[in-house]
Amino acid sequence: MKNPKKILIVDDEEIVVNVLTPKLEAEGFLVDAVEDGEQALQKIQEDKPDLILLDIIMPKLDGISVLKELKQNEETKNIPIIILTNLYDDQKMTEVLQAGNTDYLVKVEHPVSEVIKKVKEKLE
Repeated sequence: MKNPKKILIVDDEEIVVNVLTPKLEAEGFLVDAVEDGEQALQKIQEDKPDLILLDIIMPKLDGISVLKELKQNEETKNIPIIILTNLYDDQKMTEVLQAGNTDYLVKVEHPVSEVIKKVKEKLE
């Protein structure tokens, strides 16, 4: 990859970050990670990632709040976001999908290989 795409993982579960990061890097992506919504908003403004993997349940600021803020901002509203969470909630899923340019994956139902595949699809 000439210009590797930047991916930001926003998740407070260290194991998720530790599993996804090397797999994504092996595919040629530049990967960074933060553990809460406040850090995410700051990092996104600084680095403008090409895609965000976003958890919902996090300390300080939850993923839905981060998503809404990003979608209201002209500079960040078109960044593709994949919600990657263990929360299976039809109402939350509907909220997420209505935000546009967003997918919702439940961690326990999607192996890492599927997450990588979805990342590639969103960045094509």
